[in-house]
Amino acid sequence: MSGRVLVGVKRVIDYAVKIRVKPDNSSVVTDGVKHSMNPFCEIAVEEAVKMKEKKLIKEVVAVSCGPQQAQETIRTALAMGADRGIHVEVTGKEYETLGPLQISKIMAALAKKEEAQLVILGKQAIDDDCNQTGQMTAALLDWPQGTFASEVSFEGDKIKVVREIDGGLETIKINMPAVITADLRLNTPRYATLPNIMKAKKKKIANMKPADLGVDITSRLEVLRVDEPPQRQAGVKVETVEDLVSKLSEAGLV
Repeated sequence: MSGRVLVGVKRVIDYAVKIRVKPDNSSVVTDGVKHSMNPFCEIAVEEAVKMKEKKLIKEVVAVSCGPQQAQETIRTALAMGADRGIHVEVTGKEYETLGPLQISKIMAALAKKEEAQLVILGKQAIDDDCNQTGQMTAALLDWPQGTFASEVSFEGDKIKVVREIDGGLETIKINMPAVITADLRLNTPRYATLPNIMKAKKKKIANMKPADLGVDITSRLEVLRVDEPPQRQAGVKVETVEDLVSKLSEAGLV
């Protein structure tokens, strides 16, 4: 296939960082906190780059939405092998309320503008765990979708996708253009080597705003409050079944 692939790359708080809630309970603390590319987005980038290496596609375009720092995430994708980047700049309150629906509108608009044959996204982000952007993007474009992909291959003008589902694995064939979301076992992302990191600095990143794409990113949701999960209470060991039943009775559970 001689086509273009759009890959979404989201900037998230690094998986190794302990999340802290702001004192006013409005959101989580992000200032001075290490950020990195969402792990599922790394898998999506790796899959797109592998397709290009096999000459199945001609260009990989990394897309990220957010403040200026999102360009760092795009640079990581470029160092992994993406050809160029698109930074859709969203800041301030608009960034705080940016959700899957708004990102989906942006990705769908870019897919049309760039005449992409394939959109590859991580199945979910580790900060909000929404697992909605891929599905919404496919719906807005009216394209077939292959979600939770653990294996992707081309068969003529179709794509074969092995999906991870609750009951095991499901294999489907979908027409192109299409949207694919990457699951954990699709591949193992490569590390960006120093030479490739240096090369990535010379690759182009286009900058635009949602309005340039004709996209309204007004949110329909309002976050009322963010709280840390309650502290887990210490457990109690019991010697016999009778003791267990007694404890459950005292707690009003039986």
